[in-house]
Amino acid sequence: MKAFSTYGTIVGAALLVSACSSGSNGALASSTASVPQTGTGFRAPQIMRNAGLDSVIGERATTLSRRFGDARIDLVEGDARKLQYASDRCILDIFLYPLQANADPVATHVEARNRNGGAETDRAGCIAEVERAATTR
Repeated sequence: MKAFSTYGTIVGAALLVSACSSGSNGALASSTASVPQTGTGFRAPQIMRNAGLDSVIGERATTLSRRFGDARIDLVEGDARKLQYASDRCILDIFLYPLQANADPVATHVEARNRNGGAETDRAGCIAEVERAATTR
């Protein structure tokens, strides 16, 4: 009986391995199969085009730092970067991505939220608020 149990385990494991490695006829599909890839692996970001953000969108981190002061959070992950600034009333997150392969990242997306409670707030208003706070320091 023990020999049959060992044999069943070996056959079951072999079937499982063959199903996983059988390519396009197997039961498992690649989770990245539907994502189009360029030769470099670069994917251009979507650029936020909301009113009132023109003075931030497209700017490099050095320009943003001159305008808003030192970021309270400066996070780099791969070729992306997140800068976080704050005033007494709001938190401003600016996301920077390169627009083409091997380019410097620029601001492409902005998020703003209330400092107390974290509810979403007007992005353009928060930009003005953070800029005012930077000039009074």
